[in-house]
Amino acid sequence: MTSDTRPEGEVVTAAAPPVAPGAATPLDASAATKETLEDYTLRFAPRHYRRWSTGVVAVSALGGIAYLADFAIGANIGISYGTTNALWGIAVFAVVIFLTGFPVAYYAARYNLDLDLITRGSGFGYYGSVVSNVIFATFTFIFFALEGSIMAQGLQLGLGVPLWAGYAVSTVIIFPLVVYGMKVLTKLQLWTTPLWLVLMVVPFVYLVVAHPESVASFFAYQGENGQGEPNLGSVMLAAGVCLSLIAQIAEQIDYLRFMPPRTPENSRRWWRAVVLAGPGWVIFGAVKQVIGLFLAVYIIAHVADGAAVANQPVHQFLEIYRDIMPAPVALGLAVVLVVISQVKINVTNAYSGSLAWTNSFTRITKRYPGRLVFLGFNLLIALVLMEANMFDFLNTILGFYANCGMAWIVTVASDITFNKYLLKLSPLQPEFRRGMLYDVNPVGFGSMLVAAGVSILVFFGGLGEGLQPYSPLVAIGLALVLPPVLAVATRGRYYLRRADPADPLRSDDGLDLPVLDEHGNPSDAVLTCHVCRQDYERPDMAACQTHGAAVCSLCLSTDKVADHVLPAQPAVR
Repeated sequence: MTSDTRPEGEVVTAAAPPVAPGAATPLDASAATKETLEDYTLRFAPRHYRRWSTGVVAVSALGGIAYLADFAIGANIGISYGTTNALWGIAVFAVVIFLTGFPVAYYAARYNLDLDLITRGSGFGYYGSVVSNVIFATFTFIFFALEGSIMAQGLQLGLGVPLWAGYAVSTVIIFPLVVYGMKVLTKLQLWTTPLWLVLMVVPFVYLVVAHPESVASFFAYQGENGQGEPNLGSVMLAAGVCLSLIAQIAEQIDYLRFMPPRTPENSRRWWRAVVLAGPGWVIFGAVKQVIGLFLAVYIIAHVADGAAVANQPVHQFLEIYRDIMPAPVALGLAVVLVVISQVKINVTNAYSGSLAWTNSFTRITKRYPGRLVFLGFNLLIALVLMEANMFDFLNTILGFYANCGMAWIVTVASDITFNKYLLKLSPLQPEFRRGMLYDVNPVGFGSMLVAAGVSILVFFGGLGEGLQPYSPLVAIGLALVLPPVLAVATRGRYYLRRADPADPLRSDDGLDLPVLDEHGNPSDAVLTCHVCRQDYERPDMAACQTHGAAVCSLCLSTDKVADHVLPAQPAVR
């Protein structure tokens, strides 16, 4: 293992301590102090900023799952494998997502960290989580491109906008909405959710009531090749496509990290919000996939050339609206639904992707360019994917990506569940600060690489065609089992670079103030960073032994010569 090291020096006390050449400076961190723009991109979300109620946070988080990709995914797997196999695949997807999403959602809401910060201390190490960050960033631009493509289809159908121009429009309109972070996103999600729910639910209810025979046709559908008999291999192939959405929990967490502290007074509300907006997102996702397949089957059976457009959400809703109301109104409502859905999810995709790229870049280069730089970068990649017409190879993209996403999320969930709470080999109290962690921890990092590598090999048939459909099970199984095995094998010694001599499962950051309050919530005690001269709450701070002062996590991240980073072993106090 490599780590940040420097010779121990004598403690210096000074009101305005000197800064070594190459160390973080006030200028390095100045952009990140603008919390409206930066939204605590790289750090713990402090209590004074978390002023939203549990209900507002939950609704905002669930507003981010308004995407129409679920309708396309449900239609695609049903057309490929038949209704029965698709439904079982969706069920497998829902169970896996809920079970793996629960521990990470709880941990994020309890300690107010995004999934990258959680990943660092859950078996990956300070630099090891950069790989998982790239996996997550990939998720955000893949699904941004998918939703942008759906919006472009709507604009072409409703307004005659060429697809290439629609792709550009669906990308450009997102940028200004994401600039101001959580404060604007919360309002956007709250205002648009009621209308979105009505527009989405009406077509499904109409078909069930006005065309009850469509239900029987739905369950009898055998897929485009008429070979949709129940088959475990087909079920797992369908589940693999759905499981590409496993990284959605990271986007839910980007909202859940702003949950208020859990207290005896709000405990029930707090738990309801965390479960519903955390792993509970999959319930809504599974329902949308089923509805997408239901609408697709109806269109294939009742619309001329319906098979060609049955997997396109804009056509799914347009055809049903046309049965209910005049064609111009139906077209207008279909376009409105598509635009609202695309905006609601893609502000989240763009926001979360910008956090992921910024986080990785800052750790590797020790420079903080600002979140907006990578907001533009993420949108550009998504636009390129759209112009490449990703709809033509959607199942392959999602099936491949699912293996990487599952390897990451399941590994983190396994470390939290088994290594932190059951085996007690991983520190229960979260740690994400530079100097407190080893650069790479083989427990999580190694588990993810093995799980992803082997499952991708299986996905492409490298271990035989018979095993090929089961790559999701391979990824899940290895990522679930390997973390506790490796934690036991290494005796948990690669989690903390600076462990408290009195408690090896607690880090020693050189500060005497407790990190948690009497209810186990992150403390709201405030300290001043001697580098950027800003006040931050206790969990974001560590001691700077060189200058006898406290330093914030971002200034530690941007310290090129490790002048502010504590030595590997704690000094005797």
